[in-house]
Amino acid sequence: MPQLGETVTEGTVAQWLKKVGDPVEKYEAFLEVSTDKVNAEVPSPVTGIIKEVLVKEGDTVPVGTAIAVIDEVGAASSTAPESAASPPATTAAMANSVQEDPVPGFNIPQLEPKGQGNGHARTENVVPSSYGAPGGLEPEADAVAQDALRKASPAVRKLAREHHIDIRTLRGTGSNGRVTADDVLTAARMGPAAAVGQAIAVGTNFAAAPPPTAAPAAQPASGTSTYADPIPGTLVPLTQARRIIAERMVESIRTAPHAWTMTSIDVTNVWKWRAREKDRFERETGYKLTLLPFFIRAVVESLAAFPLMNSKFTAEGIYVNKDVNIGIAIGLPATLVVPVIRGADKLSIKGLAIAAGELIDKARRGKLGADDLAGGTFTVNNNGANGSWASAPIINAGQAGIVTMETVEKKLLVRDDDSFAPRYAMNSCLSLDHRVVDGYVASGWLADLKKRLERMTPDGAL
Repeated sequence: MPQLGETVTEGTVAQWLKKVGDPVEKYEAFLEVSTDKVNAEVPSPVTGIIKEVLVKEGDTVPVGTAIAVIDEVGAASSTAPESAASPPATTAAMANSVQEDPVPGFNIPQLEPKGQGNGHARTENVVPSSYGAPGGLEPEADAVAQDALRKASPAVRKLAREHHIDIRTLRGTGSNGRVTADDVLTAARMGPAAAVGQAIAVGTNFAAAPPPTAAPAAQPASGTSTYADPIPGTLVPLTQARRIIAERMVESIRTAPHAWTMTSIDVTNVWKWRAREKDRFERETGYKLTLLPFFIRAVVESLAAFPLMNSKFTAEGIYVNKDVNIGIAIGLPATLVVPVIRGADKLSIKGLAIAAGELIDKARRGKLGADDLAGGTFTVNNNGANGSWASAPIINAGQAGIVTMETVEKKLLVRDDDSFAPRYAMNSCLSLDHRVVDGYVASGWLADLKKRLERMTPDGAL
């Protein structure tokens, strides 16, 4: 079981992508891993044959536990193949996530008997009769169906399993035909008959299939609610991800005494700066320019002035981090992720904007890896994107604080000469670990952040 984060101590096997007897290439994904923030595919460390699976799907084991054995190709001695003293070399593999039920009606890959065939798995791709499609797929249709399954992100595959939707029967609306979460939820709402209309119409069997008869949309049965698609009057089952999120939040509140403070910031100059640059920036980089990178730049400068805010509490003492790695909280339909911009203090505003844009894009496509989520030393949360005026976020474990950007409002503010002027203002809220810093340090840091943002001028360079 791999350690997929600094605070991860155990993991749950989500799905084995290979079965006992299946060949696997080095770096080929052979199981699916899930954390409280992301699903990830784990690559094989060697080329070989899956010899043994030691942990069942859905089982949770501590980090470092052997969960699979791979017979490495070419590792056994060719001169003494039958020697009991020279068994084939084996490699313990890794993994973690939520147990998911297989799609009913689809055959599990069958292995050729030993000594027959080429040792590869043989799979019968049979569409269940509930989808209204004929039994077999022609090779071309099979290739397209498998391609649709391969392109789908782990999060989308997980959502499909929750709704008992087979991704291979859907026509993706995402880039390059990728099946998206919306495609899965649409198929789930429309029911099995309508799903045929979304089927991948490639190959003689699909092409020859008669059009499905019109049927009213199926009403969701009790118990089919998901976090991304809650249904009134039903129970949303707790996935492993939501259980871990709940445990981590409760643990953070229980162990770290939270304190809270807030300030109001005049961001008029930053607002004008962004307005001047946003169109050109998007043309050149493909990413939208928001206030987030400006805010992060001020955050890292203030962390340099107040190093205790970039620290963590340990039993031995307060450890002041050398690196400045900023986590950015991103809300998704089914979960919350906090990917990390590493070395944020070494990046310009433009560099921060591109780094944040890449992480946000990966998060929305379900492509974040374990490395993207590890190593954060301080967190920024943009609640203002949803109109929030003030909030009190929970600190990420192992950090001293989390700061928010609230919504930007146009107000009449009193200036130093007692005149009134329309200005853009934003609240910023800080939750802090009172074991690490006291109010004097925290309020000083927040005041420093306010000054840095208000001193930014629209004639600067990104």
